[in-house]
Amino acid sequence: MANVEKSPLLKMATTTKTDWWNDSCSIAELNYAIGHGAVGATTNPVIVGQVLKQEMDLWKDTIVDLNNELVEGTEEDVTWKLNEAMAVKGAEILKPVFDRENGLKGRISIQTNARYYRNWKLMANQAIYFDTLAPNMQVKMPVTAEGIKAIEEATYNGVNINATVSFTVAQAVAVAEAVERGLERRKKEGKDVSKMTPVCTIMVGRLDDWLKVVAEKENILTDPAVLEWAGVAAFKRAYEFYNEHKFTTRLLAAAYRNHFHWSEFIGGDVVLTIPYKWQKRFNASDIEVVERMDNPVDPTIINELTKRFKDFSRAYEPYGMEHSEFIKFGSTARTLRSFIAGYEETCGVIRNFMIPNPDLK
Repeated sequence: MANVEKSPLLKMATTTKTDWWNDSCSIAELNYAIGHGAVGATTNPVIVGQVLKQEMDLWKDTIVDLNNELVEGTEEDVTWKLNEAMAVKGAEILKPVFDRENGLKGRISIQTNARYYRNWKLMANQAIYFDTLAPNMQVKMPVTAEGIKAIEEATYNGVNINATVSFTVAQAVAVAEAVERGLERRKKEGKDVSKMTPVCTIMVGRLDDWLKVVAEKENILTDPAVLEWAGVAAFKRAYEFYNEHKFTTRLLAAAYRNHFHWSEFIGGDVVLTIPYKWQKRFNASDIEVVERMDNPVDPTIINELTKRFKDFSRAYEPYGMEHSEFIKFGSTARTLRSFIAGYEETCGVIRNFMIPNPDLK
């Protein structure tokens, strides 16, 4: 296993423009990641539930205390206070990075309620509140049509956003344009934008996943290798478009399925949010840390994906979908549903503290 001195992730962080974050709020994982060059972290409802299971010994007293404090609180009230506490703890661990980088790095992302995906005001208001929890908060909102409105409003109110549930170039462009509108509104009122570092996630692996589902459902036969490149192709297309238009927002790659989701983005002025198991794999690998972000995806792969998959064409084109279509895209629907289910599962964990199961010893 690679040590810190030979860590490919640390080498990338110290020799290229590419930043990387820990893809969880786990205390142990975050400390490992920072030691290997990470400058941020992110969470979502599924991740919070997983971390809670892994580190219950660290959080059970907090849950008990919250139950005692919120005597009239619902399961959801306690669940959200726990989410906030976990994010604040991650923010504390990252605060030295935040201070060292003069507020431009060292943030942790906390996600708004996935159930708010149809109501931009609820999302924006929750984002504005989350921004008050710590000086180094970043707030995630899904890229639905309503999410785009919330992203503009939250940005206007000074929130550093992390657009999530995003898989396509069209979503990434819509986010960047919304951020620019929010920033312009702030500037016109003389409000500071110097420490605003918005990012837009493209969940590259989940685009690959969706096309594999489509291939199975529609009996599409293709070279299976091309399906490992769909997310990479969309991310690189979005990066090219962002650079052409000089957007303030940076792209962030998430949802790792293969090493291309790391190695192909090295050298880009982007963020990579990497799960712990992939951090360990990358750091133990002999994959050379060289800049590949500007290397185009093989045109034959693009042509095959475009020919076989209508949804790849929609994902690949900067204006391949209207905002109203985002919610209907397969990856979006599947991910929102999984986030809501993950949130409900965490509520179930809290319920077991509030109403212990009498059938269990």
